[in-house]
Amino acid sequence: MLDHLNGADKPKRSKLKLIWLIIGLLLLVIIGFVSGVGLYIANALQPMPASEQDARVSIPQGAGSGDIAKELEAKGLIKNSSIFTYYLKVKKQGSRFQAGEYSMKPGMTFDEMIEKLNKGETVKEEVIRVTIPEGYTIEQIADKLGDQTPWKADVFLQLADAQSQFKSDAIGTLPDNKNIKHRLEGYLFPETYEFKKGSTEQQFIERTIQELDKKLATLPSDWQDKLQARGLTVHQMLTIASLIEREVVVDDERALVSGVINNRLTKNMPLQIDATVQYLFGKPKERLLEKDLQIQSPYNTYLNPGLPPGPIASPSLASIKAAVYPEETKYLFYVTKKDGTKGHLFAETFDEHKKNIAASKKAAN
Repeated sequence: MLDHLNGADKPKRSKLKLIWLIIGLLLLVIIGFVSGVGLYIANALQPMPASEQDARVSIPQGAGSGDIAKELEAKGLIKNSSIFTYYLKVKKQGSRFQAGEYSMKPGMTFDEMIEKLNKGETVKEEVIRVTIPEGYTIEQIADKLGDQTPWKADVFLQLADAQSQFKSDAIGTLPDNKNIKHRLEGYLFPETYEFKKGSTEQQFIERTIQELDKKLATLPSDWQDKLQARGLTVHQMLTIASLIEREVVVDDERALVSGVINNRLTKNMPLQIDATVQYLFGKPKERLLEKDLQIQSPYNTYLNPGLPPGPIASPSLASIKAAVYPEETKYLFYVTKKDGTKGHLFAETFDEHKKNIAASKKAAN
């Protein structure tokens, strides 16, 4: 009887051993799989082999963590984009990453890359920076570009004088007048500009013209109506603004000088503005002589009534406003004070003007 029972237990014990064997094998497989995954993840978390060769990473505006991770993997900075994305989730990072172009080196840790992206430590792009002062002429701008930028002065001048080369709202009233010395004189707004390295002279001109359009758009809404009421085009207004720019230093006098110009134009009197004669010289003279005032030129406002053919410089927004909104006075004359203030004495009559001239000379002495 006992032998019978022992014989029956043997299959049961064999079956039980088999079950435990299978369980053991499964556990070994699971442990091996988990260990393998762990080793894979641990390896993926390690930095790439260090290198001194920079990798440029471009992060577009609005890019998600997954897109950024794929870019980092494509540039050889991480081993697995999915692991990096999961790492960001665990660390609660990625929401503060800033768009731009970054320079990174293989060998950086995840945390180092995350810190760089959070701080927005983008590559500072090389730029061409140039400041065009208010009252500069086209030729002065050309000299400045030639001296301080990669651009060539002669190429700039050729483009600035090209017929119908550029389009803008302001240029729409530019007349086809052969007497204009430089076609775009007065249309390149004086400002500090930055351009990407490799930009051209043409792009500089286009940008400065567009800036003028932007500045004109900031004027009061009635500015064009004011010009029409006086029978002026935008071109003529810019011409007046350039005269004001070259004649006036004290801001409060811009509208006053504009009023004198307006009064003289209304009376068909020669403007007799020294700056228009100075425009005829390569470099301004310290003092104009009587013979200079006799130079035959459409720009000589001592010999010709009315406005010169076009602007004589790039006017500031303040001078443009003064040209549009002249101060209403009866002044027809002004003379520079010789007391160092660079202001002017204004007069309604020629007799008053002569007295002002005498007073100015006396102050100088």
